[in-house]
Amino acid sequence: MTITLDGSSLTVEKLVRIARGGEQVELDPAAAARITACRAMIEEKIAAREIMYGTNTGIGEFSEIVLDDDQVQQFQRFLVYNHAAGIGEPAPIEVVRGAMAARINVHAHGNSGNRLEITQTLVDLLNKGVTPVMSSKGSVGACGDLAPMAQMALVMMGEGESLYQGERMPSREALERAGIPVPGLEARDGLAAINGSNVLTAMSALLCHDADRWLRQAEIAAAMSLEALLANLKPYNARLHELRGFPGAVRSAAAIRACIAESDLATGKIKTKVQDAYSMRSTPQVIGAAHDALKWARSQVEIELNGVGDNPIWVPEEKLTLTGANFQGTPVSLPMELVGQAITMVSVLSERRLNRLENPATSQGLPDFLTPNPGFYSGLMLSQYTADMLITEQRILAAPAATMSIPAAADQEDFVSMGMNTALKNRQILENAHAVLGIEFMAAAQALDFRDFTPGVGVRKAKEVIRRHVAHLDVDRPLFPDHNEMAALVESGEILDAVEAEVGPLG
Repeated sequence: MTITLDGSSLTVEKLVRIARGGEQVELDPAAAARITACRAMIEEKIAAREIMYGTNTGIGEFSEIVLDDDQVQQFQRFLVYNHAAGIGEPAPIEVVRGAMAARINVHAHGNSGNRLEITQTLVDLLNKGVTPVMSSKGSVGACGDLAPMAQMALVMMGEGESLYQGERMPSREALERAGIPVPGLEARDGLAAINGSNVLTAMSALLCHDADRWLRQAEIAAAMSLEALLANLKPYNARLHELRGFPGAVRSAAAIRACIAESDLATGKIKTKVQDAYSMRSTPQVIGAAHDALKWARSQVEIELNGVGDNPIWVPEEKLTLTGANFQGTPVSLPMELVGQAITMVSVLSERRLNRLENPATSQGLPDFLTPNPGFYSGLMLSQYTADMLITEQRILAAPAATMSIPAAADQEDFVSMGMNTALKNRQILENAHAVLGIEFMAAAQALDFRDFTPGVGVRKAKEVIRRHVAHLDVDRPLFPDHNEMAALVESGEILDAVEAEVGPLG
């Protein structure tokens, strides 16, 4: 189904469908009319020699230098050249596609001043599967993601490189093969193509989607471990969380109850302790806080996806030119810092439950390190080492990039968001989180093999999926294939999909 980009209705889910699913897009006709009207106004102002930043002036420290008519025509080309200064491996295709969709949605407001051909070319690139090659590093998140977006803008001149039908090739060749005309760049077009935080916002939108699915799996893993540890389930009573009032905790407790429903533990057939350790009874409060943080971050990301992130901005109905800092990435990067910290926090909680499963002093009678022959075999002892290493890396990465601005451009750009650093490190935090949770899943399934009772319906389903991928550890074997398999399983969401098909949506 084609997604219409109109400047106001782009959601995280729609962006995921465009970025990962190859969904076709179209520019809303009203948006095309707005773009055309704004462009007509700019051309009038250029003809009248009105001074407009980045259109007939230099940029950054050179903003006071006024360009002559000849230079105005050439300037956008050199602007794109000098900003295409990134480094590193190409950004993933999904990130580039997400950034292009986000940029189209900025243009759709009709405040950016570019020609309609520029926006339509971005639409064509998405629909025909031409993906500009963007370096993954180089942006400081203000003035937007200039370095990677400039590599996208090179394509508008038939320059740079692109991916097409699985091949990396010169962009001009990709455009020719896809049947897309080269629009070229005229006054304002180059800056209008690059001057927003679209790459870090696209990355953040994708992460919001993935983090939500990961948190729901964290609740499934918690339910499995709680069953294996014979947990007292009073801390999951709905009334308890309703009395405090945090929506995330109410949601998280409900998800865990759904997974444990119909369990012998839930029906009171099994004797439990009066009160469990924090890592067991605080789970709804901790994962719930992460849900609440993610909800705020998602709302900020969607505001940015549907906002006018550009500079300058024109208001045709008022014949007004406004210059400011709507490219600044902080409104997205700050909440996304919290998301990275929340994922790390929930990973720590997962590791603490893993410790309780393996430690004979806390495991409620489970065999040491979950092996039937402790001492001769070490079981899952070393799995905890791996989880601990991953969490230490997460903690290092959770240090906020948002507080680490370094001035640039002769102090004209003396505070930047470093939001690309936030987006990049969040991807690594989540990658580690897949593995940490995978190890807990593996340990919880192993522990449940030693219990002689009926677990909850969601827990049973999760264990069934895990056993399709990783066998019970009876005799010690190299565990790295199991760890990698479990990390991939969590990333795929197969456990989540199977459990939700059995018990309903977890949130």
